Amino acid sequence: MSTDLKSKFLEVYDTLKSELINDPAFEFDDDSRQWVEKMLDYNVPGGKLNRGLSVVDSYQLLKGEELTEDEIFLSSALGWCVEWLQAYFLVLDDIMDESHTRRGQPCWFRLPKVGMIAANDGIILRNHIPRILKKHFRGKPYYIDLVDLFNEVEFQTASGQMIDLITTLVGEKDLSKYSLSIHRRIVQYKTAYYSFYLPVACALLMFGEDLEKHVEVKDVLVEMGTYFQVQDDYLDCFGAPEVIGKIGTDIEDFKCSWLVVKALELADQEQNKLLHENYGKKDPASVAKVKELYHTLNLQGVFEDYESKSYEKLITSIEAHPSKAVQAVLKSFLGKIYKRQK
Repeated sequence: MSTDLKSKFLEVYDTLKSELINDPAFEFDDDSRQWVEKMLDYNVPGGKLNRGLSVVDSYQLLKGEELTEDEIFLSSALGWCVEWLQAYFLVLDDIMDESHTRRGQPCWFRLPKVGMIAANDGIILRNHIPRILKKHFRGKPYYIDLVDLFNEVEFQTASGQMIDLITTLVGEKDLSKYSLSIHRRIVQYKTAYYSFYLPVACALLMFGEDLEKHVEVKDVLVEMGTYFQVQDDYLDCFGAPEVIGKIGTDIEDFKCSWLVVKALELADQEQNKLLHENYGKKDPASVAKVKELYHTLNLQGVFEDYESKSYEKLITSIEAHPSKAVQAVLKSFLGKIYKRQK
């Protein structure tokens, strides 16, 4: 992604924001306009923007040549819709998880004047997506497919979040509920669809493709999203906080992490008992015991093995695709995440 394309991408954010805070469907006054602007600036453009930029990237790889100004604008607008969706999920997710920081700053709902207004802000963020789609894509032949795509992926993500929340019910800390298949289901629905499939699906629709004919592309991307989340679980425990930008809390939070699922598979009776007694406790001594067990079970080695096998499997699936352009899109995605450190 050239710096030029990235700066153009950021310019599109300013255009979309300006349209939204002057949306004729609502009579804005100064207070409401300022609130929405501040809320957007705080929550939408602050991350790495990987998901949004991937739409532009993927579209360019599908086209195989320079993009016109109009194509840059439209693919960027779709990229921002993905970022808006992400912001909506994160604002509400942070309330549910009672989190303190996000992207190196306090969570939106933690700001003194915000509090539970953040719940409504999440709903507003979600409602901005159809406003953007209607304004810029209504005349396009793929408009209804775009609206459908965002609705479907939102439903899948919210359902994934639900199984994550009910599996990790506080007060019912029961590790026996955790398995590789549960972990996979949570990851697939909660992360893989919106982070990996959605950006590529947006680019395919804009390029005039029929998503029904690209089921195998969806499968590869969901597989990639699963691999990405396993990396995330691994880095939460073994990554350096100064590199990943946060202090991992999966052990304390009783998360259905790939590491604990693997540990349960590999542990003997004694080690299993230790896990049941210490996993999900805020106490640093308990966390240290779990981490020590992860080292004893050589989960770093187990992860490295998983990583190389996943990579080989993904490359094989990608190279089986008949279109070189689609292969390029998928390989570019994989290249961004393989062996990442943060």
